[in-house]
Amino acid sequence: MAEKLYISAEGYRRLADELHTLMTVERPKVVNTVAAAAAEGDRSENAEYIYGKKRLRQIDRRVEFLTRHLDRLEVAAPPTATDRVRFLSYVEIENQDGEEKCYRIVGADETDAKAGWISWKSPVGSALLGKRLDDEVRVRTPGGFVELTIVGIHARRP
Repeated sequence: MAEKLYISAEGYRRLADELHTLMTVERPKVVNTVAAAAAEGDRSENAEYIYGKKRLRQIDRRVEFLTRHLDRLEVAAPPTATDRVRFLSYVEIENQDGEEKCYRIVGADETDAKAGWISWKSPVGSALLGKRLDDEVRVRTPGGFVELTIVGIHARRP
């Protein structure tokens, strides 16, 4: 059996909504476009037909991926305790230069660098999981090792 992948309820809903939109809106629209283009005759030089078939293959690949992927996902409940860093926790850290950042530990499908959402499997995310307030962690990054101190753990955005 494949490894379970964790995700928030919002993240799961977003992927399920994408699958629903692809199946009920996008795919039928492209199928109609391809059918209309095919009815025009010679398909070998029919750009609309060729592009439509290509787009249909892209949609079908994404639908297949999402269908399989959603089966592997396990929706995690948001944390209520703030005694240690958990999946979906918001974690305030301070680096060795005194700069503070806030990260949310999320699933791989939900990462967003601008929002500070990092994967629980990333070097920083995995180093923070299970740690407590004032714990120091040493993380290997592409730029070398960094020392981080946990200065806050929150169940909701601080």
